[in-house]
Amino acid sequence: MSTDFQKLLFDISESLTTTELASLKFLSLEYIPVRRLEAIQNAQDFFKALQEKGMIEAGNLSFLKELLYRISRIDLLAAHLGSSREEVERELRIPGRAQVSAYRQLLYGIAEDLTQKDIQDVKFLLHDQIPKSKLQDNASMLKVLLEMERNEIIKEDDLTELKNTFKKVRADIKKKIETYEERKENYSKEKLHYPVPVSEHPAGQGAEGETPHLLVESYKMKNNPHGYCLILNNYKFKNPDEDREGTVKDGEAAKRVFKWLQFEIVEHMDLEAEQMYAKVKEYSKKDHSNMDCFVCFIFSHGEKDKIKGVDNEVVNIKDLVSCFSGSNCPSLAGKPKLFFIQACQGIVGHPAVIVKEDSSGHFETDATPQISIPDQADILIGMATVEDYECYRSIETGSVYIQCLCDKMELLCPLSKDLITILTEVNKEVGRKVMKQRKQMPKITSTLRKQLIFQIPPCPPIEK
Repeated sequence: MSTDFQKLLFDISESLTTTELASLKFLSLEYIPVRRLEAIQNAQDFFKALQEKGMIEAGNLSFLKELLYRISRIDLLAAHLGSSREEVERELRIPGRAQVSAYRQLLYGIAEDLTQKDIQDVKFLLHDQIPKSKLQDNASMLKVLLEMERNEIIKEDDLTELKNTFKKVRADIKKKIETYEERKENYSKEKLHYPVPVSEHPAGQGAEGETPHLLVESYKMKNNPHGYCLILNNYKFKNPDEDREGTVKDGEAAKRVFKWLQFEIVEHMDLEAEQMYAKVKEYSKKDHSNMDCFVCFIFSHGEKDKIKGVDNEVVNIKDLVSCFSGSNCPSLAGKPKLFFIQACQGIVGHPAVIVKEDSSGHFETDATPQISIPDQADILIGMATVEDYECYRSIETGSVYIQCLCDKMELLCPLSKDLITILTEVNKEVGRKVMKQRKQMPKITSTLRKQLIFQIPPCPPIEK
């Protein structure tokens, strides 16, 4: 075996977490005996076992690519295997190319979708069927599923008990299992060549119904808190004439909504440019392993491609976003990073086509940047306006964009609407308004690879 190939496997293994290794082992159960997998404690030994079974070799890395794709380590695909999410998806759509069975995909998708409470409920319901020692609090859902297979509670051709269990815990998952069974029956001797996630949203059929519906995966949102919500809010500038009246209202709205959505809120007021960059970098260096997402709001003045600190020095937006690339923030690799920026991208007023005005107050503008991000996945940037134009902020109620965003999230998150859908509604709502005889059109820049649906806690949002 070539030294270069072994170094490649070593480099990939060094980037995998313990949880990700457990996922890879579960997805490989059809190729490596369970006892051998249980003895494996590190990724190097796992890759060695795959090599011994002929599943990966220097001239054939298709299974390795599929495994990394299924655990959402697209950064490793790109950095080490010269591949991409789109390339792997195209390959897996070819009949016979998917090596992880649809059944194994289904079980893995279920485990990824469950909250900690769901897992505890499942363990409670299985108390009489699985030894107590296998249902300890630290036992992951993948381990529970494995024990269900060992005890023949579930089989590839018999998922009755699994459906009965989730009928009491998560009716939506029961429905997904039934969908899988229907497709298995309809395509009895074919494998499904696309992931079978629990969050299913049909994307359409091919001509004459020849192609089954594609399934759109959702990012897992099962931790509490889901992640940090970092708010950088510049209000008082060195030049008092540049103070951003009303921005406190934006901070209050963002804190209210994201506290309700179970994020850990951190707000910093009136930072200089270097302090803004240092604060973002500080959060990129934190361990986000037990979190699902990262959110950053930035409210300030600025210039094209730059944001101003209260000292009127500037920081590049792309430098802020780059702090959260896969290499700079590995614990957030494969997880969504969201940036919402209230700022102009120019000094031109967007002409209004519709003459009728909304109820108006005193509006100001924030001059700031056009966004340009590196080629990295799982990042979304919501800008208050398209490039070259102003955006508007009421000194009494806050900015048009941020207030509308928070209102729409409170309205649509309980309906399980995904973030892109919500932001599209924000675009529509803000686009209807007229401020100072001008219009405002927000902009969405996204490299998200899955749908992002925020889990709603049982308690209602805090009153405004």
